[in-house]
Amino acid sequence: MNSNAFEGRSVIVTGGGSGIGRATALRFAGQGAKVLVADINAQSAKDVVEEIESAGGTARAVIGDLSDQTVVDEVVAVAVETFGGLDVLVNNAGIMDSMAAAADVDDAEWERVLRINLTAPFLLARAALPHMLAAGKGAIVNTASEASLRGSAAGAAYTVSKHGIAGLTKSLAVMYRDKGIRANAIAPGGTVTNIKVDAEQGALGPGVVGSYLNNIGRPAQADEQAAAIVFLASDAASNINGVVLAVDNGWSAV
Repeated sequence: MNSNAFEGRSVIVTGGGSGIGRATALRFAGQGAKVLVADINAQSAKDVVEEIESAGGTARAVIGDLSDQTVVDEVVAVAVETFGGLDVLVNNAGIMDSMAAAADVDDAEWERVLRINLTAPFLLARAALPHMLAAGKGAIVNTASEASLRGSAAGAAYTVSKHGIAGLTKSLAVMYRDKGIRANAIAPGGTVTNIKVDAEQGALGPGVVGSYLNNIGRPAQADEQAAAIVFLASDAASNINGVVLAVDNGWSAV
């Protein structure tokens, strides 16, 4: 891909302070994009911004919980006002669940996982779309999961949230394909990041899911996921729309 493929374009990356988000922000910046790093961790986000700027790029950070509409509005407003528009939205921020089966999920876990993993990307897409529609172009890339494709990769809350992301991606693609806007998602398999699972030993969910995890194969590095995200947002993927792309070393083929 052209090293200046995103020259002058405005990109939002949520969860951009670490893991797949950090790798994605750095990749976009390395190809000329102006990057807004949105993250709940202030220091991580600022570190990524500094890394981009020290390499000669342009970046800003917005700190906050993306399940809060006011934070979502700030993220989009800062990108548009600072960078002069919005070309790409990467909905990457997310949290794991405790691997709990449905009968064991409490209301707090269910609501928090769904709010961060599904509602926040919807809120961000809704806030970004008017700007993309006005420009007649745009790309949205969501981070789904292997748990978007099967029921054996996580607990009930996470699995439902990531199936929802697949549905949101496809709905966006269908609704806006004639408006110059594309929506796709990656479905990562096992990936080396700092995301953690706090599973209760002996519970049904972890015991069942754990028996399937031998199929993961070699875990990906965060930059391998980032490469797929940047490709889907690029002009090289101009006719790819509504796809949930497994980036999982063949796990979904097992």
